[in-house]
Amino acid sequence: MRELTYAEALREGLRQAMTADSRVFMIGEDIGVYGGAFGVSAGLLAEFGAERIIDTPISEAGIAGACVGAALAGMRPVGEIQFMDFVTLTMEQLVLQAAKVRFMFGGKASVPMVLRMPGGSGTGAAAQHSESLENWFVHVPGLKVVMPSTPYDAKGLLLASIDDNNPVIFVEHKLLYKTKGPVPEEPYRIPLSQTQVVREGKHVTVVATSIMVSRAQQAADELVKEGIELEIVDPRTLKPLDDAPIIESVKKTGRAMVVHEAVEMGGFGGEIVARIASSEAFDYLEAPIRRLAGKDIPIPYNRELERATVPQVEDIIAEARKLARGEY
Repeated sequence: MRELTYAEALREGLRQAMTADSRVFMIGEDIGVYGGAFGVSAGLLAEFGAERIIDTPISEAGIAGACVGAALAGMRPVGEIQFMDFVTLTMEQLVLQAAKVRFMFGGKASVPMVLRMPGGSGTGAAAQHSESLENWFVHVPGLKVVMPSTPYDAKGLLLASIDDNNPVIFVEHKLLYKTKGPVPEEPYRIPLSQTQVVREGKHVTVVATSIMVSRAQQAADELVKEGIELEIVDPRTLKPLDDAPIIESVKKTGRAMVVHEAVEMGGFGGEIVARIASSEAFDYLEAPIRRLAGKDIPIPYNRELERATVPQVEDIIAEARKLARGEY
């Protein structure tokens, strides 16, 4: 199968959605002539014109508000927030409006919108351009939250998100844009709420999100040399969460670790730990459930400090080794 980068897979998904449905359009800062801060929309302005690839002033609230209004009027907007950090400026539109409208109108109105945003650290962009805020939105009833970790998932989940009649927060990690993987040319959908076991193993279950999936894979490649086999599970959609594969994996391995980039306090890992602890998998545990997450500080500008702030491959190796050897 041919390979595309994560950014190319997203672009192909957007192109196919816009070609198939005239109601789909894009709106955001610098997405037209410039092609987006990370190049995802490059070339789409020439294909679809300025009425469907809409450059906006610097106003995240305006982007989100336009998406909500257009969705209520029957369109299927795909908004882009240039950096996830700036989604903080859209809370009224997303939390008070988009998430609640369908409920408040008894299902007679819907908000079929997608808000894409690059999150995460690793580019030296410092504290205001490197955050992982996905759990803010996981906490809000009425919103769906998607975090693809591969080019294949990026395209399939984006097309499914555009089809969905609910507002979807679509989080793309900056360091993944240039990564490559197999992607079918034809349109395909990955159902929202379909957790995937991406690597089979028997000693430790690692539930990882976004870029931590590939880091967990690298850790697994090293640990297998020591006879330790990690089973890696990727939720892909954080909300609604398909937790059955996670529970089954923990029952199989008896040991569990959750890895994500967002800070540990109030992070998504706590929800996974709670689901495991309150399920039948609890009786199978042979060690405490571990969390490996970002430190409780703003992301530093200094590259070495930035790296030390979030989990790296060597951190996953060390933590999983301790779990497998019963050192807790």
